[in-house]
Amino acid sequence: MNKLTCTVLTVSDSRTPENDTSGDLLVKLLEADGHTLYARQIVKDDVYQIRAVVSNWIADPSVNAILTTGGTGFTGRDSTPEALIPLFDKHVEGFGELFRQVSYGEIGSSTIQSRAVGGLANATLIFALPGSNNAVQTGWTKILSKQFDITNKPCNFVELIPRFAEQR
Repeated sequence: MNKLTCTVLTVSDSRTPENDTSGDLLVKLLEADGHTLYARQIVKDDVYQIRAVVSNWIADPSVNAILTTGGTGFTGRDSTPEALIPLFDKHVEGFGELFRQVSYGEIGSSTIQSRAVGGLANATLIFALPGSNNAVQTGWTKILSKQFDITNKPCNFVELIPRFAEQR
């Protein structure tokens, strides 16, 4: 396996298929890198709606990675991390740390308001990005694109996917 089968979930109370620019961008970026979009959906900022969609994708052995955009801030209904973290079998601690480090160079101290998270559930990679186009661009081009590339050395997630299934 050299390319991943991915899903994209936009978490927002205001986005629709017509104005979901961050979801559109994420799909464009992953497909430009040769990955396959398996499914895409938009849900409201609701812990249980998010968990329902993500849980179905986690249970589908065809899905290698779930990418979310939105719901990672601190306002009242931002709840993507609260929805996803209980589903993780393992946390990818470095993802959120690196995302904030890279973002610091772009937006300064405002990056502390990002609650980007990553994890692994049932051999499926899950990454939650903030909902802005700039955050999606940063997260994909500076972190995920490289980790989703089997030629990235010294390591990448693609070469580990067969071993993720060992936990099942």
